[in-house]
Amino acid sequence: MAGSRTWTVGKQFGAAIALPLVFLVLIGSYAYTTTQHLLVATGAVAHTREVLTALSHTLSAFQDLETGQRGYIITGNETFLEPYQKASQDVDADVAEVARLTGDNQRQQQRLGDFAPLVERQKRYFAGTIELRRREGVEAAVKVVSTGDGKRTMDTIRRHVDEMINEEQALLLTRTAAVDELVRSFSAVLVGACLLAFLVVSGVGAGLGRSLSRRIGAAAARMRLAARELEAAATQQASSTNEQVATSQQVSVTIRELTVTSRQIAESAVQVSRLAEDTSSAARGGDETVTAARETVEGTRKRVDQVVTHMVGLNQRSQEIGGIVDIIRELAEQTNILAINATIEAVGAGDAGRRFGVVADEIRKLADRVAGAARNIQHLVEQVRGATNATVMATEDGAKSVEASTRRFTDVGTSFERIRTYVVDTARSSREIEASTRHQTTAMEQVNQAMLSVSEAAREVQTSAKQTLQTASELSNVSEELLRLVHADEGSRRALAEA
Repeated sequence: MAGSRTWTVGKQFGAAIALPLVFLVLIGSYAYTTTQHLLVATGAVAHTREVLTALSHTLSAFQDLETGQRGYIITGNETFLEPYQKASQDVDADVAEVARLTGDNQRQQQRLGDFAPLVERQKRYFAGTIELRRREGVEAAVKVVSTGDGKRTMDTIRRHVDEMINEEQALLLTRTAAVDELVRSFSAVLVGACLLAFLVVSGVGAGLGRSLSRRIGAAAARMRLAARELEAAATQQASSTNEQVATSQQVSVTIRELTVTSRQIAESAVQVSRLAEDTSSAARGGDETVTAARETVEGTRKRVDQVVTHMVGLNQRSQEIGGIVDIIRELAEQTNILAINATIEAVGAGDAGRRFGVVADEIRKLADRVAGAARNIQHLVEQVRGATNATVMATEDGAKSVEASTRRFTDVGTSFERIRTYVVDTARSSREIEASTRHQTTAMEQVNQAMLSVSEAAREVQTSAKQTLQTASELSNVSEELLRLVHADEGSRRALAEA
C-alpha cells in the first residue's frame, strides 16, 4: 500500500471496490456457463424420463388390448371391448410419441423399425380373434388362441420394449451422473472462489484502513496546532470584548431611558389618537344631526303643503257634495209626488189608464234608484269626513316633526360643544408629546457618544479577527481534507488518540 499514499481516498476506495467486482464478474461468468451446461444436462434427464414414460404407456396399452380381447373371448360380453377400443387408439399415439422422442437415438429408431410390424400384426391378431368369437363362437376363438401365435408375438413386443427401456435407463444413469458431477464441481469452484475473494478483499481492506488511519492522525495533529493558534487569538479578542461589555452597559442604560421616554410618547400618541377618533366621531355625529334636522324640516314643510292642499280639496268637495245632495233630494221628492199622482190617476182611469200605471210604476222604480244614489252620496260624505280626520292627524304629525327638528338642532349644539372640548384636550396632549420629544433628543445624544466608544472597540476586535480568520482558514482546509476521508475504524481512532 506504499504506492497508494499518493492516491486520493476516492481512488483507494475505487480500487478496493474494483477488486471484489472483478471476482464477482469472474464467478458470475463461471456460474452462468456452468448453469447453462447444467440446464442442458437436466433437460436430457427429463427427456429420458419422458421416453421411459411413453414406453410404459405403450406396454400398458398392449396389456389393455390383451385383457379386453381375452375377456370378450371368454364371456362374449361387449363391455370388455371398451378398454380394448380405447387401448387400440392409444397404442398408435404412444408408438408415434416414442418415435418422436427417440428421433436423436439411432439404435432406438432401429428397434422401432423392427417393433412397428409386430404392433400391426398383434393388432390384426386381436381384431381377428374378436371377430371370430363374434361370428363362430367361443370354441373357434379358443382354438385360434390355443395355437400360441398371439402369445409369441406379445412376448416379442415385450422384449423389444424392455430393450428400449433398458437403454433409456442406462442413458438416464449416465446423464444423472453428469448432472451430479456438474453440481459438485460448481459447488467446489464457487466455495473456493468465495474464500479467495474474501481473503483478497480482507487484505485490501486492512491495508486501506491502516493508510486512512495514518492520514487521519496526521490531519488531526495539524488541526490541534491550528486550534492552539485559534485559542491565542480568542484570548486577545476576550480583552477587547471586556471593553465592549462596559460600553454596552452604558448603551443599555441609555436605551432604558429611551425606552421610558418612548413609552411616554406612545401613551401620549395613543391618547391623541383616541381624542382624534372621538373628535371625528363627534364631527360625524354633528353632520348627521344637521342633515337629519334639514330632512325633518323639509318633511315638515312638505306635510304642511299637503295639509293645505287636502283642506282646499276637501272644502271644494264638501261644497259640491252639498249641491248634489240638495238636487237629489228635490228630485226624489218630486219623483215620489209624481209617482203617487200617476198611480192615483191610473187607478181612476180604469183600463185606459193601465199603461199609464205601468209608466208610473217605472217612475217609482226610478225614484227608488235615486234613493239608492242618495245613500251612496251619503257614504261619500262619510269618506270625506274620514279624509278630513286624516288631514287633522297629518297636521298633528307635522307639529310633532317641527318639535323633533327643534330637538335635533339642540343636539347639534351639544355635539359642537363636545368637539370644542376635544380640541382643547388634543392641544394639551400635543404639548406633552413635544416635551417628551425634547427628552428623547437628549437621550439620543448620549447614545451617539456611547456608539463612538463601541466603534473604537470594534476596530480592535477587527484587528484580532484578521488573525482569527487566518487560523480559521487553515482549519477550514484541514476540515475539507478530513471530509474527503472516510470515517475512521476502531484502529484509526486509537491512532488518533495516541497522536
